[in-house]
Order: sequence, then C-alpha cells, then structure tokens
Amino acid sequence: MKGPAFLAAAILFAASSAIAQNSDRTLSTTGVNDSAKRPMTFEDLQKMRRLMDIDVSRDGRWVLFTVTDVDLAKNTKTPHLWIVPGAGGQETPLTASSAGESRGRFSPNGKQIAFLTARDGSQQIFLASFDTATGAMGEPRQFTHVSTEADNVTWDPDGKHLLFTSSVYPECSAGSAPGVAPSGSDEDACDKKRDDAEAQSKVKARIFTSLLYRHWDHFTGDKRSHLFLASVDDGTFRDLNPGDTHDIPPFSLGEPDGWDFSPDGKEIAFEEKKVDDPALSTNVDIFTLRLFDDAGNPVPNAQPVKISTSPGGDFTPRYSPDGKWIAWRMQKRAGYESDRFRLVLYDRATKQIKELLPNFDRWVDEEAWSPDSSAMYFTAGNHGEEEIHWLKLPGDAVQVTMTGEFGDLHVLPDGQKLVAARMTVETPSEVVQVSAHQPTVFPHHGGVYSSNDSLSVSSDGQRLAYESAETQLTHLNTALLAQLDLPKMDSFWFPSIGNVKVQGFLIRPPNFDPNKKYPVKFLIHGGPQGAWGDMWSYRWNPELFAANGYVVVMINPRGSTGYGQAFVDGVNGDWGGKPYIDLMRGLDYAEAHYPFIDKSRECALGASYGGYMANWVLGHTDRFKCIVSHDGMFNTESAWGTTEELWFNEWEFRGTPWTNRALYREWSPMLAETHFKTPTLVVHGQLDYRLDVSEGYQLFDTLQRMKIPSKMLYYPDEGHWVLKPQNSQLWYKTVNDWVDQWTRKQ
Repeated sequence: MKGPAFLAAAILFAASSAIAQNSDRTLSTTGVNDSAKRPMTFEDLQKMRRLMDIDVSRDGRWVLFTVTDVDLAKNTKTPHLWIVPGAGGQETPLTASSAGESRGRFSPNGKQIAFLTARDGSQQIFLASFDTATGAMGEPRQFTHVSTEADNVTWDPDGKHLLFTSSVYPECSAGSAPGVAPSGSDEDACDKKRDDAEAQSKVKARIFTSLLYRHWDHFTGDKRSHLFLASVDDGTFRDLNPGDTHDIPPFSLGEPDGWDFSPDGKEIAFEEKKVDDPALSTNVDIFTLRLFDDAGNPVPNAQPVKISTSPGGDFTPRYSPDGKWIAWRMQKRAGYESDRFRLVLYDRATKQIKELLPNFDRWVDEEAWSPDSSAMYFTAGNHGEEEIHWLKLPGDAVQVTMTGEFGDLHVLPDGQKLVAARMTVETPSEVVQVSAHQPTVFPHHGGVYSSNDSLSVSSDGQRLAYESAETQLTHLNTALLAQLDLPKMDSFWFPSIGNVKVQGFLIRPPNFDPNKKYPVKFLIHGGPQGAWGDMWSYRWNPELFAANGYVVVMINPRGSTGYGQAFVDGVNGDWGGKPYIDLMRGLDYAEAHYPFIDKSRECALGASYGGYMANWVLGHTDRFKCIVSHDGMFNTESAWGTTEELWFNEWEFRGTPWTNRALYREWSPMLAETHFKTPTLVVHGQLDYRLDVSEGYQLFDTLQRMKIPSKMLYYPDEGHWVLKPQNSQLWYKTVNDWVDQWTRKQ
C-alpha cells in the first residue's frame, strides 16, 4: 500500500509522445537486439551507478549531481558528488570519501558547494570552494556541528545563509518566555542532553498517548523535524519552528523539497501537517514565515502564516522569480492521498488562490518556473510515461514530446532549456538537457480534453505541441549497458469491464525466438495508485525478471495513475473487483495476441497492493502455476488495526471495520481461503509498519495448515522494501528459484 501521496507519483518521472488507443506500440527507441549481447544478471544491476539529486549552477555552466555506487561484497551503498559541464563533456567525480557525500548545492554566485556527509561520524553540512572556470572543488571544511545532525541543505538567494533540517526535541526550543526561542547552540545542548540520557537509560519501553506512534519503518519518538537558518559568515543558527510539535516538512517518500525561499531571501514558504490527528488526516498546508525585515534585520519571533485553504494536501511551494506568486500542488479532497494533484497560483499581493488548468485530468508531480516568471514547466504521468509540460501563464499547457521518465527539473537561464533526470525501462537515470522550441498550434478535435489524449489542450480548444530535442549529458552506465541484451517493451490496449480501455506492457526474454513458447511472470504493481511504464527499477526490474527466459506481462488496472482521476478512483471500495477483472482480461489479451506465451506456465507476482492482489488471485483463480506475495494485505481487518496511516484504509474501505465491516470482509483475501490451491512464496519484513509482518505470518500459517506448497522469506532488518544489497540478492534468487520450480517444464 502506497502511503504518502507522492509514492504513487514516483521519484523520477516519464514523458512520451502520443499512444494510440486502438493499436499496439513499442515504447523503446533502441534497435534490434544484438545476438552478441548477454542477458542482465543481478550482479550487473548492482554494478550500475545510480543517479540522484541534480543541481545546476545559476549561470547554467555546471551540473552537479549525486551518484550512488553499490558494493555487493561489502553490502554498502555509497553516494558521491559528480559534475558535468552544462554544455556537455566528460562527467567527473568530485568526492570519494568512504563516508560518502550527497545533496550538493551551488552557492548563488557558483563559487562554493554545500553538501552533506558523515565524515565525522554524524551527518553534517560541509562547504568547499568551487572553480567556475575549471569545475574543480577545493578542500571541504565542516560547517555545522549539530548533535542531532543536519539534512536537506539549501542556500538562500544571496548566499549569506543556509537552510537545513534537523530532528529535535520541541521542548528544547520552546524558550523561557512565550515566543522567545533559545539560541541554536543552547537548543542543541538541550537536544544532546536528552539524546545522551535516552541512550544511557536501561529502560527502552515506550508510552503512547496518540496515534501515528510508528511510521513506515521507525517509531516516531519525541523528536520532530524543524527548519534551521544558519549564517554562512559565523555559523550561528536559529530554529525557525521553535516549540512546534509537528514535522516540518512532513515525512515524504522522494517528494521534491517542501520549502522555498522568496527571491529577496526575506521569507520562506514551507509545508506543514499541522493537525491533531496525523494518522487520520492527509491535510498538509503551506505556510509562509518572515525571516528578515525590510532593513535586513532578523525577525526572531515571527509566526508562520497559513496561506493554503484546501482540506486536502498542499505540496512543493515555489516562489516565482519576480516574487509576485507562489505556486504549489493542491489536492481538494480531505482524507484521500491519491486525489488529483492540481497546479495552483497564490497572488502574494491579493492573497487569492487560482487553480491553473482545472480541466487537465492528470497529476502534476513537479513544477518549476521560467526565469522571467511568465511560464512554468511541470511533469505529469500519462499512459505509463511522465511527460514534461510547458505552461504559458495564465493557463495553456504544452507538452514537450519526449519519451522516458523525466524528473528533477531545472530550468536554464534562457527559459528554453531544462536539465533533468531521464530513464527508460532499458536505461537507468542519466542527466539530460531538453531544448524546447516555440509551440506549434494544431486544431483540437471537438474542443474537449480527452483523458486518452497524450497531448495537452489549451483553454480555447486548440491542441498545443512542442518541437523538442534532447541531449544526454552523462553516460554513467553506457559501457555496461552496451554488453547487455535488454529487450524492447511493447505497449498494448484492451477493452475491459464498463467499456473502459486498459493499457498493458510486455517484455520478451533475451535471445528471443518467436517460434518457442515461454513461461510468464505476471507482475502486479503496488499503490494501488501507482503504474507500470517506461521506467527503470532496482527493486522490481522487469528486464531482470525477463533475463532468465521469461515473458514479463504488466497491466495498469483501475486505480493506476496516468489515465485520468476517474480511472484512479476506480479502485476505491472495489479492491478485488474491477481491478482484478482488468488484470485477468489483460493477461487474456496478451495470451491471445502473443503466440509465444505458454499460458500453462504462468506465475503472478506482486508487492504491497500487488501483494494484496496476489493474495486475492490465490483465492479466485487456479490459472497460475505459482504466486509470489510480498508485503501483501491478507486480512483487511487486522491490517487496519496494525497499520499506521489509518487514513489510507479508511478511505479505500469507506470507513472503519466497525462502521463498514461488510466492505472489509467483501474484499478480504483471507475469507477465500477454502479456494487456495496455488503454490505461494510469502515475503515480508519485520520493520514494515505500513503492512505489518503479521499479514505475512497469517498468510503463511494458512497455507501451511492447508498443506499447500509454500515458503516464507522473512527479513528481520527490512521494511516495506528490500533495500540492502545482499538482502536484495537473496530476494531475487529466492523469487526466481520459486518461479522456476513451478513453471519450468519437467
């Protein structure tokens, strides 16, 4: 199950040209498979350098980014800072310490780099000089010495201050007088004293007095994330949220920064989930806080001002360069983390909020301003891809027609080029530059936006398209990829219940022979408000699943993102209904249209909601030779009682177990146990607080008691995802061995 809304939006995003509703299409742009290439192995997957977190110098000359290297033997992942010229050239590592470095950020004048590292044993901010002519970085020096560590470093617009976050005890910043916070050093001393006392205590018991006492993979404890502002000159810092008992920004999974500076540096806007019932509410608001007065003097006792009004979530505030506006992504419905993310504009003078593109039926996942404040770029998922759109204010959307997953957008000074991360199903993320030219206007059929159109439509009923070009700036994995046979991915559409067309994807095995019959791995995505598409993954990699001789089939059933909000909402209260029918009809279609599929040798695999659906499949069809259920919901009622984000279950099942028990039981996989027959592998982690490990135990105990062939892979040190390299190695081996055991011809 998905959790915070941005999990379904994904961390890096995709873009593509139109997909015809009534025809099959190949998403990949690579050529025919080279017979000299070899199938990918798990070891290959771990050798690939993983791009993270881009920053661009203000003049656009340099692109700074993080690359994570995996050492399988040492079971480590280590990030380092790299750089590449914005005009193209050789990428070069800047750092190489064993502790690793991340979140590199150029100062506004480009002459310094701030970054995070744990070189002294705790994560702190370091500063280093930067030569803007040669791209060389000087010797780093430690800037912060905060006992509670520093994270999310960000420069202010004039380069005089650094913003960072740290998890602290709210009472340590409450001050001795109302509204007066202690100095940063005094607060830190208090925090350290509390931490030391807790570490030395022989009692590790906890007392809970409210909900959300644990979250995803950790207990929330007494600390809360606060924003801090530090002077670059003397290192003094102050807590911007003294005494606040809420996390600022709220917990997220890969969302863009939840804060921003005004262009003059005198104000910040930030996200805060300032509610009394964090386990039940999805209401995140945007607040502004005055940092300095007009004379440039600090405003130490300024209070945050709430400027958002939606009962749903409001995210990623972004000031316009001219300072007139703040844009953010808004959800209208309270309690629903997968409501449509709309783009809104707040007028700082009139304090009015205007929704842009009210008829744009896709999620806005990330937004960025053009330098002259006249336009915005944003990403939005569509048909298994994530497209970059251009928005000329006050509100015409234009798509940049590029294929692949795009994210981490940075608009260059000319306003016509962007630097972003891009990946496809065949290629891990690389840094690219996208050049967008002037829009070309085409008449639109009927003047009504269709959720099946992949091009955006202007308010006057005209279709607007961009000519665009893309330049790859980095080649982090080119040499390794050149050795691998990574087959193309096909896209297909099929009719399903309710006269709805649904999209699916298929990947052939390496060294494909059309005259042979191949077994199938049928992958079911999580969320349920997520999607398969033209994206690379290190946890569920479709190319790696295909590599040992399988056809991989993936369907985006009701609930999937990228097909309009009504399609997303189609899973609400209907978990095992239309989505299940969509999945089965999609597999039926693939079997009928791809003659190389051996429908007598198919295995269904899913995690999170996909694990739920794997459990549902277990009790509702015997068509599969085996099942893999990873972190799935088995008993809907016990899952409600052991999860942490109660808003999710109560939205999806329309209430609590005692107010709507019939719906919980209607869609409970456990209650179909008398129909279980299929051999099943159960996977679960002890630290998964989203779907408690007890769900896996209940499923495995049931299978064992019924004498159904079954196995359980249990991780005492993993949460909702398997993240440690050697744990991942065991996961892929166990899963693939299980599928081989039941689908290989005897």
